Amino acid sequence: MAKLILTHEVTGLGAPGDVVDVKDGYARNYLIPRSLATPWSKGAEKEITAIRRARKTREIATLDDARAVRDSLQASGVTVSAKAGNGGRLFGAVTTAEIADAVKAAGGPSVDRRKIEVAQPIKALGQYEVQVRLHPEVSAKLKVTVVAA
Repeated sequence: MAKLILTHEVTGLGAPGDVVDVKDGYARNYLIPRSLATPWSKGAEKEITAIRRARKTREIATLDDARAVRDSLQASGVTVSAKAGNGGRLFGAVTTAEIADAVKAAGGPSVDRRKIEVAQPIKALGQYEVQVRLHPEVSAKLKVTVVAA
C-alpha cells in the first residue's frame, strides 16, 4: 500500500489535501503520472495545510448556501453553443469548462469545472442533464441545452 497526498479531487477516493492509502500500482500508474497525488512524507504537512486552505476558500461555506445554489441551478438551465455538422453531431464534445462558463454567463454562481460530472460525453445537439457537486452533502442536476453555433 502506498500513502499519498491528493492534489486534485478524485471521485470515490477523496478531495485535495486528503492523505489516502492506495495500492502501489494505482499510485504508480495512475495517480502520480496524472499529477492527481504526490507521495506522502513527514515534511509534506505544509503542503497539506496549503491545499486545504485553498480548498476552503473555493468551497461553498455552509449547507444552506449550497442548497440555495442548488435551487438556483435546478430552476434555470444553461445553453451552450457549439459547432455542429449534418445530423446534429458536434465537432468534438462539450466540456465541463464550457458548461461552467455558460453557468457564469447566464448570471449563475461561479462553479468549478471539476465539480461538474457528465455521465456520457455530450457529442450531439439536444438537452442533457449533468450533476454538479456543490458540497459533500448537496449536489444539483443542471439542464444543459446544446445548440448549433
